[in-house]
Amino acid sequence: MKNKSYLFSMLVIIALFISSCNLPSKTTEDAASTAAAETVQALLSATPVVGAATASFTPLPVPATLTPIPLPVSTNTPAATATTNCNVAQFVTDVTIPDGTIMTPGQTFTKKWRIKNIGSCSWSGFSMVFDSGDSMNGPATQAVGALGPGQEIDIEATLTAPANPGSYRGYWRINTNANVLVPMVNGYQGKSFYVDIKVQKPVTATATNTTAPVFAVTGVTFTNTGGCNSFTATANITVNGPGTVKLHWVRSDGATPPVPPDLVFAAAGTQSVNISWATTAAGTHWFDIYVDSPNNQQFGRASFTCP
Repeated sequence: MKNKSYLFSMLVIIALFISSCNLPSKTTEDAASTAAAETVQALLSATPVVGAATASFTPLPVPATLTPIPLPVSTNTPAATATTNCNVAQFVTDVTIPDGTIMTPGQTFTKKWRIKNIGSCSWSGFSMVFDSGDSMNGPATQAVGALGPGQEIDIEATLTAPANPGSYRGYWRINTNANVLVPMVNGYQGKSFYVDIKVQKPVTATATNTTAPVFAVTGVTFTNTGGCNSFTATANITVNGPGTVKLHWVRSDGATPPVPPDLVFAAAGTQSVNISWATTAAGTHWFDIYVDSPNNQQFGRASFTCP
């Protein structure tokens, strides 16, 4: 064992002697240093130190793609403006010449319509204007009197029946002073009122009745009793000969009163019909009597007033 130790020591001494005799140059030293450093670096990279903690790197999460949320768009819409009710009319009734009235060719007649201002504005400078159909020589335009809200007016036109037999109808409307159409409640297509007639050739009288008068209502008088809340109107109908009278009442509030029975006359004379109304509404109220046959004519008015 001693011999082996001795031999090992001698080898070490010889090696040191040889290395001291062959001193390296600076270049050699630098190369050796570089090689040694690379060797150390390789060893450190290849062989981890026992027990040394190995660093663990957890990659940061990639931020999720954010979808931009659009800002709410304002949907505030201005409130709708209420439709104006300034100029509005209402057709109340045909005062004369009901629909289908028979006329002779070229006959002149006066047509009356009752119109009510149901708007919130007064009428001034308004006009009745021909709209369409058969004008029957009626006016193209005609002034309408001033009318306050809630008031009624009878508008009339002088017309002439066409020369040829047939059915004819003419339409008129109401325009404002600015020539704007006034809507017509209860009117034709909500805008107009009309006259409707039938034209027939007259029947030639025979020799046996040339002296007989044409049957007609020759007069109507009224007898009124009571007043506000208890009003009765009695119409006394006078005719010139035998025949049957058909008639109806017209009331100021636009309501449709009961139709009175036909009056049958065996000869010239007078018969009566009556009607009652109980109301306490303030203002003037009235009944008109209209003879449908044989005259096609309005006769008078019975009225009363409530305070």
